[in-house]
Amino acid sequence: MDDLQALTDIYNHYIINTAITFDLTPFTAITRRPWLEQFAPASLWQCLVLEMDGRIIGYACSARLRPKAAYDTSVECSIYLDPTEVAKGYGRLLYQQLFDNLAQQDIHRCYGVITLPNAPSIALHRSFGFTDTARLTEVGRKFGKYWDTLWMEKPL
Repeated sequence: MDDLQALTDIYNHYIINTAITFDLTPFTAITRRPWLEQFAPASLWQCLVLEMDGRIIGYACSARLRPKAAYDTSVECSIYLDPTEVAKGYGRLLYQQLFDNLAQQDIHRCYGVITLPNAPSIALHRSFGFTDTARLTEVGRKFGKYWDTLWMEKPL
């Protein structure tokens, strides 16, 4: 829980400045707490935090794909980095550890949901064996514009 403010700050950057997430309102550490509490080590839903020189620079997580129990062997994977730390290989490091951890769990599929356009995220996911599954057109509205998403899938 000590990491919550730093994780919230990283995520809020993407809420405020990008369409990468469809959240519209920034969080406080208090309102973000339920998100963090869903994770547990050695479980289906994990959150891995990368810290360098005493500073949190990013996280990768697996979360429930849908609320119905039959979906529980599928997870949605996400990664968020401090904007000053992108394109340095940290995303790859976080995702590799997350997928190594998830391979020890009863997970059949990992999904990535990517707001388009986002070539770097698509390339990262493809490098880990994700393939395109579906494109949802104009599924979200943010900044007065409709956005498409690409759903990608990785078998475990």
